[in-house]
Amino acid sequence: MKKTSVNIINTVMILVLTGVMFMHSSCKKDNTVKGTGTPVITGIRAYKPSPHDSVLVQTGPGAYVVLQGSHLTGVTAVYFDGIKASINTALGSDNNFPVMVPSIIPFSSVAAAQLNTIEVVTSTGQVTYKFPIVPPAPTITGISNEDANPGDSVKIYGLNFFFVQTLTYAGLPVTSYTSSNDGTYIKLAVPTGVTQTGGLVSITTKSGTVSTAYSVHDFVDGVFQNWDNVNGYPWGCGSSNSPAAYPGNTGWYGQLSASNLPANDSQWWAEPGVNMGGSQWVPASDISNSLANYAVKFEISVPNSTPWANGSIYVAVNYGFNYIALYQPWKNSDGSITPFSTNGWQTVTIPLSNFKSSNGTGTPAASITALVGASGNNGMNIWYLNDSSVQVAAFAAAIDNIRVVKIN
Repeated sequence: MKKTSVNIINTVMILVLTGVMFMHSSCKKDNTVKGTGTPVITGIRAYKPSPHDSVLVQTGPGAYVVLQGSHLTGVTAVYFDGIKASINTALGSDNNFPVMVPSIIPFSSVAAAQLNTIEVVTSTGQVTYKFPIVPPAPTITGISNEDANPGDSVKIYGLNFFFVQTLTYAGLPVTSYTSSNDGTYIKLAVPTGVTQTGGLVSITTKSGTVSTAYSVHDFVDGVFQNWDNVNGYPWGCGSSNSPAAYPGNTGWYGQLSASNLPANDSQWWAEPGVNMGGSQWVPASDISNSLANYAVKFEISVPNSTPWANGSIYVAVNYGFNYIALYQPWKNSDGSITPFSTNGWQTVTIPLSNFKSSNGTGTPAASITALVGASGNNGMNIWYLNDSSVQVAAFAAAIDNIRVVKIN
């Protein structure tokens, strides 16, 4: 009986040991299959395939993609064209790893060997995968000074100014220019030969072409007042053509100046301003267009000697206060103040959708007709008013080429 008991105990122990060894072997086998080995990439697909094909043949900045392959657990870094991406290791698996392409890739400064590459680094290895990474088509958001003199330096602002192939400014070809590393601006000198009606700005890159909806250096179309040959003598502020106080001027310009303005002063008739008669804000055929498709534009120069820190430029329709557009370049989005000056002339763009009730702080106008009437023809006023709670000791600015143009 005793011998039988010992045999039973031995048999149980053997079974237990066999089970432990089997479990150890299984765990060891899992560890060797998953999370080890050099990573491999076999393709790229869109993170959200619908409604497009999930398999990608190229990608670009800001795209959310999934790297496909094997041994992709333990990812420690992913680089697109040498730029490190932000990663979330909790989302990955051995065969798929989602990642967002960096939103800004300075293509113009990327080494040739790193262009069109995706590098994945894991705890057990590294792989570089060749894959087209291309910038989106370029966009133009603005021009620093749309009416600068020939030879003066201007900047074209926008996005994705990479691999530029051709550039025209005011309808004229430009071959000498510099682009920023992040593709957000191009700097050039205004070409000689610009005309009084100017021309479009157009940029072609490897990814596409973009052109402005308006002409630069245009002193005719949509112009209400330029102190030279359009609406020559409105009543209000004085004028000058001297470059002494405001260098870089193009002919005559208006001068807005005031001193010792009391707080909350709304006497527009007594303060500096430009009061213009009726003109066509929007062509009659475009009255039904969106307000955001048109803008009031003008050039402004504020000297460094008298930076602007209080008060506002009011743009009104025919002396009315139903809808006002405010220009307050000194006011930051958080309500703080940064005194404003220009170091020369710069273009101001105020979309018609910025005209609002309650002195420019209320509800936008519902339509172009609601703003300027069914004909699209009406007067315009541009005033400087001290609407702040403190006295303004001095204000000085020059203004020129007041116009309404199509921007979209």
